[in-house]
Amino acid sequence: MTWSSFEQFRAITDRNVLRLQEEKQAGRKVVGQYCIYTPMELVLACEAIPVSLCGTKNDSIATAETVLPRTLCPLIKSSFGFALEDSCPYLAASDLVVCDTTCDGKKKMFELLAQRKPVYVLELPQRQDEEGLAYWQKQLELFKAKLEEHLQTTITEQSLWQAIDLSRRFRAALQKVLDLGKRKPSPLTGLELLEIAFRASFMPVYEECVEELENMAREIAASVIAEDTHKPRILLTGVPTGLGSHKVISLLEECGASVVCIDNCSCYKKVRPLPERQGDPLALLAKHSLPIPCAVMSPNPGRYETVAELAREFSVDAVCDLTWQGCQTYDVESVSLRHFVQDTLSLPFLQIVTDYATSDSEQLRIRIQAFLEMLA
Repeated sequence: MTWSSFEQFRAITDRNVLRLQEEKQAGRKVVGQYCIYTPMELVLACEAIPVSLCGTKNDSIATAETVLPRTLCPLIKSSFGFALEDSCPYLAASDLVVCDTTCDGKKKMFELLAQRKPVYVLELPQRQDEEGLAYWQKQLELFKAKLEEHLQTTITEQSLWQAIDLSRRFRAALQKVLDLGKRKPSPLTGLELLEIAFRASFMPVYEECVEELENMAREIAASVIAEDTHKPRILLTGVPTGLGSHKVISLLEECGASVVCIDNCSCYKKVRPLPERQGDPLALLAKHSLPIPCAVMSPNPGRYETVAELAREFSVDAVCDLTWQGCQTYDVESVSLRHFVQDTLSLPFLQIVTDYATSDSEQLRIRIQAFLEMLA
C-alpha cells in the first residue's frame, strides 16, 4: 500500500545531502556520529547538525580490506572503507567525528580514522552501575567542552534543555511510526520500518523531520489494512542494520514473515523516551544514554528486559537474533539470549550470523524457510 506522507518523506530525504550542504553554506557546523551512545542533544545545543555516518553498504568493504583485517565485522570495514574512498558525503561534511568505544575493533579503526578527520573518542564504561554512571557523566562533560572549543560556541543550560525538548519530540514522533508494527497486521513491512528510521537519521533539520514523521504516523494509523493469511510476526534483535545491510530483513519477509519490530540501535533503541526536565540536564543525558542495552555492556540485563517487553507489546511469534560476522559481543551474548527467549518467553529463536555480502543469501533462505515452517 502507498501513503502520500511516506512518499513525501522519501522525496524530502532524497535531498538530505543537498540540504546538508545548504546548511553548511549557511554557516552551520556538522558533527558526525557512529553510535547512539553519543547524545545528539549536546550537538543540537551548539546549533550544529548531528548526522549519522555511512557504514551499511558492502561496496566500500573491499577498499577497507586493503588496510583492515578481513575478519573484522562488516560494519567497521564499511565505515572505514567510506573514509578511505572519501565517498560518504556526511563524513566529508563533518567538522568533527564522535566515536564511541563500543568494541575493540572500532577503537583501533578510530585511530586510523583520526589520521583523516578530526576525531573525538567517547570512552564508554562497560558497566551500567553507579560507578559507570559517574564515569560516563564525566565523559559527557569533557565532550561538551570539546564541542564548545572545536565549534567555537557555548552550550548554556537553556540551550541544552531546548535541545533535549527537540530530541524528545523527535524520539516520540519516530516511535509513533515504529509502533505501527503493533497493529495486526502491521501496515508497514520490516524493510519500510528500517527505511524510515534510516532516512530520519540523515535529516539535517530536526523540526522538519518531526513534522514529517508525525504526518506519516497519522495517515498510516488511520488506514485500514486487510489481510487474509496470517504471517508469522518476527522481532528482529541484534546488531545495527540499515539500507544496504538489510539482507536478512528482506529474506525473512520474502519467505513469508512479517518483521514487526527491529530492536537495534538503528531503530527501536533510538526511541527510548527521555525523562522530563529535572535537575542537571547533563546528568539527565548520562542517565538516559548509559542504560542503552548494547552487548558491549557486561552484564547486560536491559537487553533481556527489552526483548521481553517488545515481544509482548508487538505480539510476536518468534525472535530472530542477527549477528555480524566478527562481532564477538553479540555472538557470545546470543547464547544466553537464546535460553532466555526459549525458556522464559517460550518463543522460538533463530540466530543468523552473516555479513553484508549476498553470497550466502540462498543458504540463509533455506534456513529461514525451515524456521518459518516450524512456526506454522
